[in-house]
Amino acid sequence: MLFLRDVTEFILQGFSEHPKLWIPLFGCFLSLYMVALTGNVLIITAITLNSSLHSPMYFFLLNLATMDIVCTSSILPKVLEGLLSEENTISYGGCMAQLFFLTWSASSELLLFTVMAYDRYVAICHPLHYSTMMSKTLCSALAAGVWLICAFNSSLNTGLMTRLSFCGPNVITHFFCEIPPLLLLSCTSTYINSVMTVLADAFYGFINFLLTLVSYGFIISSILKIQTSEGKKRAFSTCSSHLIVVSMYYTAVFYAYISPICSYNPERSKLAGVLYTMLGPTLNPLIYTLRNKEVKITFGKLFPFFKN
Repeated sequence: MLFLRDVTEFILQGFSEHPKLWIPLFGCFLSLYMVALTGNVLIITAITLNSSLHSPMYFFLLNLATMDIVCTSSILPKVLEGLLSEENTISYGGCMAQLFFLTWSASSELLLFTVMAYDRYVAICHPLHYSTMMSKTLCSALAAGVWLICAFNSSLNTGLMTRLSFCGPNVITHFFCEIPPLLLLSCTSTYINSVMTVLADAFYGFINFLLTLVSYGFIISSILKIQTSEGKKRAFSTCSSHLIVVSMYYTAVFYAYISPICSYNPERSKLAGVLYTMLGPTLNPLIYTLRNKEVKITFGKLFPFFKN
Protein backbone atom coordinates (compact mmCIF):
# COMPACT_ATOMS: atom_id res chain seq x y z
CA MET A 1 0.00 0.00 0.00
CA LEU A 2 2.91 2.33 -0.55
CA PHE A 3 1.45 4.07 -3.58
CA LEU A 4 -2.17 4.86 -2.74
CA ARG A 5 -4.14 7.10 -5.05
CA ASP A 6 -7.50 8.67 -4.24
CA VAL A 7 -7.94 10.21 -7.67
CA THR A 8 -9.83 7.88 -10.03
CA GLU A 9 -10.23 10.40 -12.83
CA PHE A 10 -8.71 13.66 -14.00
CA ILE A 11 -10.30 16.77 -15.42
CA LEU A 12 -8.64 18.03 -18.59
CA GLN A 13 -8.72 21.81 -18.53
CA GLY A 14 -8.40 21.93 -22.29
CA PHE A 15 -9.75 25.19 -23.64
CA SER A 16 -12.41 25.70 -20.94
CA GLU A 17 -11.18 29.25 -20.32
CA HIS A 18 -12.29 30.19 -23.86
CA PRO A 19 -15.91 28.94 -24.13
CA LYS A 20 -16.69 31.16 -27.13
CA LEU A 21 -14.01 29.33 -29.11
CA TRP A 22 -15.28 25.80 -28.45
CA ILE A 23 -17.30 25.45 -31.66
CA PRO A 24 -14.66 27.05 -33.95
CA LEU A 25 -11.95 24.94 -32.30
CA PHE A 26 -14.05 21.79 -32.72
CA GLY A 27 -14.44 22.47 -36.44
CA CYS A 28 -10.75 23.31 -36.82
CA PHE A 29 -9.47 20.29 -34.87
CA LEU A 30 -11.90 17.89 -36.58
CA SER A 31 -10.71 19.14 -39.97
CA LEU A 32 -7.06 18.73 -38.95
CA TYR A 33 -7.74 15.22 -37.68
CA MET A 34 -9.49 14.11 -40.85
CA VAL A 35 -6.78 15.59 -43.07
CA ALA A 36 -4.03 14.02 -40.92
CA LEU A 37 -5.65 10.57 -41.00
CA THR A 38 -6.44 10.73 -44.71
CA GLY A 39 -3.03 12.07 -45.72
CA ASN A 40 -1.01 9.59 -43.68
CA VAL A 41 -3.15 6.61 -44.70
CA LEU A 42 -2.72 7.62 -48.36
CA ILE A 43 1.06 7.83 -47.93
CA ILE A 44 1.19 4.39 -46.28
CA THR A 45 -1.01 2.95 -49.05
CA ALA A 46 1.02 4.54 -51.86
CA ILE A 47 4.37 3.37 -50.48
CA THR A 48 3.07 -0.13 -49.77
CA LEU A 49 1.49 -0.66 -53.19
CA ASN A 50 4.13 0.97 -55.40
CA SER A 51 7.34 -1.06 -55.65
CA SER A 52 9.22 1.97 -57.05
CA LEU A 53 8.87 3.57 -53.61
CA HIS A 54 10.38 0.60 -51.77
CA SER A 55 13.56 2.47 -50.90
CA PRO A 56 15.01 3.45 -47.50
CA MET A 57 13.74 7.04 -47.69
CA TYR A 58 10.14 5.98 -48.31
CA PHE A 59 10.37 3.11 -45.83
CA PHE A 60 11.20 5.61 -43.10
CA LEU A 61 8.48 7.94 -44.39
CA LEU A 62 6.00 5.07 -44.00
CA ASN A 63 7.10 4.67 -40.39
CA LEU A 64 6.74 8.42 -39.82
CA ALA A 65 3.19 8.35 -41.23
CA THR A 66 2.34 5.48 -38.86
CA MET A 67 3.73 7.42 -35.90
CA ASP A 68 1.69 10.47 -36.92
CA ILE A 69 -1.50 8.40 -36.92
CA VAL A 70 -0.73 6.99 -33.45
CA CYS A 71 0.15 10.44 -32.11
CA THR A 72 -2.89 12.31 -33.36
CA SER A 73 -5.32 9.43 -32.64
CA SER A 74 -4.18 9.22 -29.03
CA ILE A 75 -5.08 12.88 -28.48
CA LEU A 76 -7.66 14.33 -30.85
CA PRO A 77 -10.71 12.09 -30.24
CA LYS A 78 -10.62 13.04 -26.54
CA VAL A 79 -10.04 16.70 -27.36
CA LEU A 80 -13.05 16.73 -29.70
CA GLU A 81 -15.18 15.04 -27.05
CA GLY A 82 -14.11 17.62 -24.47
CA LEU A 83 -15.07 20.53 -26.71
CA LEU A 84 -18.64 19.18 -26.84
CA SER A 85 -19.04 18.61 -23.09
CA GLU A 86 -19.10 20.97 -20.13
CA GLU A 87 -16.60 18.95 -18.10
CA ASN A 88 -13.90 16.97 -19.87
CA THR A 89 -12.89 14.06 -17.65
CA ILE A 90 -10.56 11.16 -18.31
CA SER A 91 -10.17 8.05 -16.17
CA TYR A 92 -6.89 7.33 -14.41
CA GLY A 93 -6.28 4.33 -16.68
CA GLY A 94 -7.26 6.31 -19.77
CA CYS A 95 -4.84 9.06 -18.78
CA MET A 96 -1.96 6.61 -18.33
CA ALA A 97 -2.78 4.96 -21.68
CA GLN A 98 -2.85 8.34 -23.41
CA LEU A 99 0.45 9.27 -21.79
CA PHE A 100 2.05 6.01 -22.98
CA PHE A 101 0.96 6.25 -26.62
CA LEU A 102 1.71 9.97 -26.90
CA THR A 103 5.19 9.60 -25.37
CA TRP A 104 5.86 6.56 -27.55
CA SER A 105 4.86 8.20 -30.84
CA ALA A 106 6.32 11.64 -30.11
CA SER A 107 9.71 10.32 -28.98
CA SER A 108 9.74 7.86 -31.89
CA GLU A 109 9.38 10.73 -34.33
CA LEU A 110 12.33 12.59 -32.84
CA LEU A 111 14.53 9.50 -33.04
CA LEU A 112 13.30 8.67 -36.53
CA PHE A 113 14.20 12.18 -37.71
CA THR A 114 17.81 11.43 -36.80
CA VAL A 115 17.69 8.15 -38.74
CA MET A 116 16.15 9.92 -41.74
CA ALA A 117 18.85 12.61 -41.58
CA TYR A 118 21.50 9.86 -41.65
CA ASP A 119 19.77 8.30 -44.66
CA ARG A 120 19.92 11.62 -46.52
CA TYR A 121 23.58 12.03 -45.49
CA VAL A 122 24.48 8.65 -47.01
CA ALA A 123 22.42 9.34 -50.16
CA ILE A 124 24.11 12.69 -50.84
CA CYS A 125 27.60 12.25 -49.40
CA HIS A 126 28.13 8.58 -50.38
CA PRO A 127 25.81 7.99 -53.35
CA LEU A 128 27.92 5.17 -54.86
CA HIS A 129 27.73 3.16 -51.63
CA TYR A 130 24.14 4.03 -50.75
CA SER A 131 22.61 0.64 -51.57
CA THR A 132 25.17 -1.22 -49.46
CA MET A 133 25.31 1.25 -46.56
CA MET A 134 21.51 1.49 -46.34
CA SER A 135 20.66 -2.17 -46.90
CA LYS A 136 17.19 -3.52 -46.29
CA THR A 137 18.42 -5.35 -43.19
CA LEU A 138 19.96 -2.22 -41.71
CA CYS A 139 16.87 -0.11 -42.45
CA SER A 140 14.61 -2.68 -40.81
CA ALA A 141 16.91 -2.84 -37.79
CA LEU A 142 16.98 0.97 -37.48
CA ALA A 143 13.19 1.24 -37.70
CA ALA A 144 12.67 -1.59 -35.21
CA GLY A 145 15.24 0.01 -32.91
CA VAL A 146 13.38 3.32 -32.99
CA TRP A 147 10.04 1.69 -32.10
CA LEU A 148 11.52 -0.54 -29.36
CA ILE A 149 13.76 2.08 -27.72
CA CYS A 150 10.90 4.56 -27.55
CA ALA A 151 8.44 1.92 -26.34
CA PHE A 152 10.87 1.18 -23.50
CA ASN A 153 11.23 4.88 -22.73
CA SER A 154 7.46 5.35 -22.73
CA SER A 155 6.89 2.26 -20.56
CA LEU A 156 9.49 3.48 -18.09
CA ASN A 157 8.03 6.98 -17.78
CA THR A 158 4.44 5.75 -17.64
CA GLY A 159 5.40 3.10 -15.09
CA LEU A 160 7.07 5.71 -12.90
CA MET A 161 3.95 7.87 -13.18
CA THR A 162 1.75 5.04 -11.88
CA ARG A 163 3.94 4.86 -8.76
CA LEU A 164 2.92 8.37 -7.75
CA SER A 165 0.03 9.18 -5.45
CA PHE A 166 -2.65 11.62 -6.65
CA CYS A 167 -4.79 12.63 -3.70
CA GLY A 168 -5.44 16.34 -4.14
CA PRO A 169 -6.46 18.54 -7.09
CA ASN A 170 -7.16 16.56 -10.24
CA VAL A 171 -7.30 19.30 -12.88
CA ILE A 172 -4.68 18.82 -15.62
CA THR A 173 -3.80 22.19 -17.11
CA HIS A 174 -3.66 20.85 -20.63
CA PHE A 175 -5.91 19.26 -23.25
CA PHE A 176 -4.23 15.86 -22.85
CA CYS A 177 -2.27 13.89 -20.25
CA GLU A 178 1.44 14.62 -20.28
CA ILE A 179 4.25 14.39 -17.77
CA PRO A 180 4.83 17.99 -16.53
CA PRO A 181 1.24 18.87 -15.44
CA LEU A 182 0.75 15.39 -13.95
CA LEU A 183 3.87 15.74 -11.82
CA LEU A 184 2.52 19.03 -10.45
CA LEU A 185 -0.57 17.17 -9.15
CA SER A 186 1.36 14.44 -7.33
CA CYS A 187 1.15 14.20 -3.53
CA THR A 188 4.39 12.25 -3.34
CA SER A 189 7.98 12.93 -4.37
CA THR A 190 8.50 13.30 -8.12
CA TYR A 191 12.31 13.39 -7.95
CA ILE A 192 12.90 10.17 -9.93
CA ASN A 193 10.28 11.17 -12.50
CA SER A 194 11.87 14.59 -12.92
CA VAL A 195 15.33 13.06 -13.36
CA MET A 196 14.05 10.65 -16.01
CA THR A 197 12.26 13.51 -17.77
CA VAL A 198 15.47 15.54 -17.88
CA LEU A 199 17.41 12.55 -19.21
CA ALA A 200 14.78 11.93 -21.88
CA ASP A 201 14.85 15.62 -22.85
CA ALA A 202 18.64 15.46 -23.10
CA PHE A 203 18.57 12.37 -25.31
CA TYR A 204 15.61 13.14 -27.57
CA GLY A 205 15.82 16.92 -27.52
CA PHE A 206 19.53 17.68 -27.58
CA ILE A 207 21.55 14.63 -28.62
CA ASN A 208 19.24 13.73 -31.51
CA PHE A 209 19.04 17.36 -32.54
CA LEU A 210 22.84 17.65 -32.60
CA LEU A 211 23.18 14.42 -34.60
CA THR A 212 20.66 15.77 -37.10
CA LEU A 213 22.58 19.05 -37.32
CA VAL A 214 25.86 17.17 -37.91
CA SER A 215 24.25 15.13 -40.70
CA TYR A 216 22.95 18.24 -42.41
CA GLY A 217 26.28 19.97 -41.92
CA PHE A 218 27.93 17.26 -44.04
CA ILE A 219 25.00 17.33 -46.49
CA ILE A 220 25.22 21.09 -47.05
CA SER A 221 29.00 20.86 -47.40
CA SER A 222 28.64 18.17 -50.09
CA ILE A 223 25.93 20.10 -51.94
CA LEU A 224 28.09 23.23 -52.07
CA LYS A 225 30.84 21.21 -53.75
CA ILE A 226 28.55 20.26 -56.65
CA GLN A 227 29.59 22.22 -59.73
CA THR A 228 26.26 22.77 -61.49
CA SER A 229 23.31 24.71 -60.09
CA GLU A 230 20.96 22.02 -61.41
CA GLY A 231 22.89 19.38 -59.49
CA LYS A 232 22.73 21.44 -56.31
CA LYS A 233 19.00 21.94 -56.75
CA ARG A 234 18.39 18.23 -57.32
CA ALA A 235 20.49 17.25 -54.30
CA PHE A 236 18.80 19.76 -52.01
CA SER A 237 15.32 18.73 -53.17
CA THR A 238 15.90 15.21 -51.83
CA CYS A 239 16.25 16.50 -48.26
CA SER A 240 14.33 19.81 -48.19
CA SER A 241 11.02 18.20 -47.13
CA HIS A 242 12.68 16.41 -44.22
CA LEU A 243 14.48 19.59 -43.20
CA ILE A 244 11.20 21.55 -43.10
CA VAL A 245 9.44 18.88 -41.00
CA VAL A 246 12.37 18.56 -38.58
CA SER A 247 12.62 22.33 -38.11
CA MET A 248 8.90 22.61 -37.42
CA TYR A 249 8.86 19.73 -34.93
CA TYR A 250 11.94 20.75 -32.96
CA THR A 251 10.72 24.35 -32.76
CA ALA A 252 7.58 23.14 -30.96
CA VAL A 253 9.55 20.81 -28.67
CA PHE A 254 12.14 23.39 -27.64
CA TYR A 255 9.48 26.07 -27.23
CA ALA A 256 7.47 24.10 -24.69
CA TYR A 257 9.45 21.32 -23.06
CA ILE A 258 13.14 22.08 -22.77
CA SER A 259 12.67 23.73 -19.38
CA PRO A 260 12.48 22.61 -15.73
CA ILE A 261 9.19 21.11 -14.48
CA CYS A 262 8.87 23.93 -11.94
CA SER A 263 8.76 26.54 -14.73
CA TYR A 264 6.05 24.68 -16.69
CA ASN A 265 3.85 27.12 -18.64
CA PRO A 266 0.38 25.68 -19.46
CA GLU A 267 -0.49 28.11 -22.25
CA ARG A 268 2.86 27.71 -23.94
CA SER A 269 2.60 23.94 -23.65
CA LYS A 270 -0.91 23.94 -25.14
CA LEU A 271 0.31 25.89 -28.15
CA ALA A 272 3.22 23.50 -28.67
CA GLY A 273 0.85 20.57 -28.17
CA VAL A 274 -1.34 21.82 -31.01
CA LEU A 275 1.75 22.12 -33.21
CA TYR A 276 3.12 18.62 -32.75
CA THR A 277 -0.04 16.57 -32.09
CA MET A 278 -2.33 18.21 -34.66
CA LEU A 279 -0.57 20.54 -37.09
CA GLY A 280 2.53 18.36 -37.54
CA PRO A 281 0.73 15.13 -38.47
CA THR A 282 -1.51 17.17 -40.80
CA LEU A 283 1.28 19.03 -42.59
CA ASN A 284 3.77 16.15 -42.86
CA PRO A 285 1.87 14.31 -45.63
CA LEU A 286 1.27 17.59 -47.48
CA ILE A 287 4.93 18.65 -47.27
CA TYR A 288 6.27 15.27 -48.41
CA THR A 289 3.63 14.99 -51.14
CA LEU A 290 3.74 18.49 -52.61
CA ARG A 291 7.54 18.61 -52.63
CA ASN A 292 8.11 15.06 -53.89
CA LYS A 293 7.63 14.30 -57.57
CA GLU A 294 7.74 10.51 -57.16
CA VAL A 295 5.02 10.51 -54.51
CA LYS A 296 2.81 12.80 -56.60
CA ILE A 297 3.22 10.52 -59.63
CA THR A 298 2.34 7.49 -57.50
CA PHE A 299 -0.74 9.24 -56.12
CA GLY A 300 -1.78 10.06 -59.67
CA LYS A 301 -1.54 6.41 -60.69
CA LEU A 302 -3.24 4.94 -57.62
CA PHE A 303 -5.78 7.67 -57.02
CA PRO A 304 -7.06 9.29 -60.26
CA PHE A 305 -8.63 12.20 -58.35
CA PHE A 306 -5.08 13.44 -57.57
CA LYS A 307 -4.36 14.09 -61.22
CA ASN A 308 -4.53 17.64 -62.45
